Amino acid sequence: MWFALWSVLVVGTLVGAFFLARRLWRSVVALGRELARAGEAASELATRAEQLAELAARERPDTSATLFTDRDELRAAVWRLRADRRARREARAEQHAATARGWRTYWT
Repeated sequence: MWFALWSVLVVGTLVGAFFLARRLWRSVVALGRELARAGEAASELATRAEQLAELAARERPDTSATLFTDRDELRAAVWRLRADRRARREARAEQHAATARGWRTYWT
């Protein structure tokens, strides 16, 4: 009787260990696949970051000294910068007003 009981317990434990090992193996394989996919995504991200850094370096504004530049050119550049800033400010104000209008229509 004891032999049969212990045999059933041992066989049950071995079957349970088999299913546990199979599940762990499948989890390890899935983890390996995800790590490979993450590595590919990281390499694509690094390539894209390098491209964006090169683009930013090419489009960097000129910050060289302007000591001997004509004052009229400098004034024109300042006016142009102020106009750009004013346009951005007005666009931002319009966007905020549109958002507020949307909120008002939503809550009324």
